[in-house]
Amino acid sequence: MTKFPDFEGLAMFAKVAEERSFARAARTLGVSVPTVSRAVSRLEERLGARLFNRTSRQLALTDFGLRLVDSASRLYAEAEAAENAARELSSRPRGLIRLAVPMAFGTRWLAPILPDFFDLYPDISIDLHMSDAVVDLVGDGFDAALRIAVLPDSSLVARRLAAVAPFILAAPAYLDRYGTPRHPRELKADHCLGYAYRPRQDVWRFRNKAGEEEVVVPAGPLRSTNSQALIPMALHGLGIVELPEFMAHEYLADGRLKAILTDWTLPSGALYFVTPSARARPAKVEVLSDFMVARLSNPPWRWRG
Repeated sequence: MTKFPDFEGLAMFAKVAEERSFARAARTLGVSVPTVSRAVSRLEERLGARLFNRTSRQLALTDFGLRLVDSASRLYAEAEAAENAARELSSRPRGLIRLAVPMAFGTRWLAPILPDFFDLYPDISIDLHMSDAVVDLVGDGFDAALRIAVLPDSSLVARRLAAVAPFILAAPAYLDRYGTPRHPRELKADHCLGYAYRPRQDVWRFRNKAGEEEVVVPAGPLRSTNSQALIPMALHGLGIVELPEFMAHEYLADGRLKAILTDWTLPSGALYFVTPSARARPAKVEVLSDFMVARLSNPPWRWRG
């Protein structure tokens, strides 16, 4: 005999005892009468005693059934309550979300809107992991992430929020000293500042409308795992930097940095909300995804200069 309890048999026994009828118990449980009958018979055989006295007109608990029915009914009620509570947790937006976000984007654009999210969903808390390194959502136990990429990881479910264009920038002081490049070949590679977490490898791939392509490998005096660390160098006229639009727009707006090589384009990425799976996604993650769409799909950093 298996040591694992016959929970199904106990539950169906409790429901038959409550309804005083196999047929009514079957309707309540949404199964067939033979299914209920077999479950009760299996339980009786397992326990070695009859639970009901059955006649054509009457169904009554035996003395053995009377001693067992309270425990079986309590077990059924507790299981039903646990299932209802779990269903409520999965459908109501509450609980902890572990969220991974790029550092610069998180501090500048996500953190300022989080108070509005918590006003809407006070039962949700967020463990915010900010780093430019790409984390393993599944392996590291994250519920979701914001990613800025040309193509999202194909193993994840990605919801596109907004395009993110890259800009090649230099300070007016740099351009006064070295001139304004008109072609990527005119860039001085040893003046181009590097970003260590660029996908695949740290290169700038240019393309123009005529289909020409040029590749520049940054070899400047500073390479960093965070693009924000490169900005002071560029502002001081000590190098050329590539920045995503959400970082570049404020420097373009006030003229501290100038966009160069605007007749050429770099691969444009996008901001994505990514999760390990779209199936049975908890309500807490679903409402965060919807909030991101509402607040970031028409981003305030869009540069139209």
